[in-house]
Amino acid sequence: MKIGYSFWGFLGNGVTDTPDGGRSHRRPFIDTLLARGHDIVFLQADRDRLEAGDDLGDAYAFDDGTPAIDVLFLEWRWAIPGRNTTLCGTEGHTCDLHRQAQLINYYTVRHRTPTVIWDKDRTLRADSVWRRTPHTRVCEAALAPTLGAYSLLFPVAEDLLAQADPLTLAARPRDLVLGYVGNQYDRDEPFERFFAPAAAHVDHLVAGKWTKIDRWPHVRFAGRIPFEAAAGVYGRSLATVLMLPERYSAVGQMTQRIFEAVLAGCLPLAPADIRFADRFVPKELVVRSDRDVLERLSYLREIAGTQQHADLIAACVDRLSLFGMNKQVNTVESVLHVLVGTTATEQGAA
Repeated sequence: MKIGYSFWGFLGNGVTDTPDGGRSHRRPFIDTLLARGHDIVFLQADRDRLEAGDDLGDAYAFDDGTPAIDVLFLEWRWAIPGRNTTLCGTEGHTCDLHRQAQLINYYTVRHRTPTVIWDKDRTLRADSVWRRTPHTRVCEAALAPTLGAYSLLFPVAEDLLAQADPLTLAARPRDLVLGYVGNQYDRDEPFERFFAPAAAHVDHLVAGKWTKIDRWPHVRFAGRIPFEAAAGVYGRSLATVLMLPERYSAVGQMTQRIFEAVLAGCLPLAPADIRFADRFVPKELVVRSDRDVLERLSYLREIAGTQQHADLIAACVDRLSLFGMNKQVNTVESVLHVLVGTTATEQGAA
């Protein structure tokens, strides 16, 4: 199929001062779709070239018009006041939302083009018209998605899982007991409960955009770091805490942080109130309180570099198969075929 793909972010490393968790998985996801014979044209701005000065060559096609496509695939954008709700051309304006509206009006509304919405940030309203439009389908990166939506998790390439050597990762020297890479957005509650108390007792580092930090003067915040530097932080860290906004934890939506950490040998501690926590990590790494975090960290320091340590890493790597690239792309293809078939039937009947 020819897929018109809309995303607001980067395929490469991008620029440091911008959020885009999709960088961890978007390019291999696209490459897998291309390898399976699909034709893809990107319908938003080429930010890799325009902002990061990164020329990705002829491997990817961008089009700022309305090319002929079989399916419209949207990484869903939402209103961010002062950023994409302002007038085009004003300072700080980004045109992702305007462009998305243009694409929906042209393809989904006017031409009834089959449309897939990947609501990666859980910002699409439960009563949205797009959840009940016959030629649209919604995917969510959750194990328990909204009724009617499909589960499409953030993917990780299987070859990365195969290459992860638990013994080598366990033997790596780690000067940080606790590390975290990610932004503050809606994470104050789990940070206050699980990370900050432990940080008072162990060597640690938090990288990312954290602006309201006065209540945690003892925590070492490093600010934003380049995307490619995240692996270095996790490679120095014995463990991390998986901190999710409540709207994620309630439905079992795990972010890409889990495979960024595990593939660097950093063990993820999962708060028990994350739905399906024991599907994401071994039960030994599920925590219920700040005391649990400290106890687990003490245990991990005792076994660091041993076979027990390697076995825990191996168990974490094994659980990442849940996010396997081929499994996620199979889901996309299944949704596409059902959607295109349904749309063709409806158009024929009309």
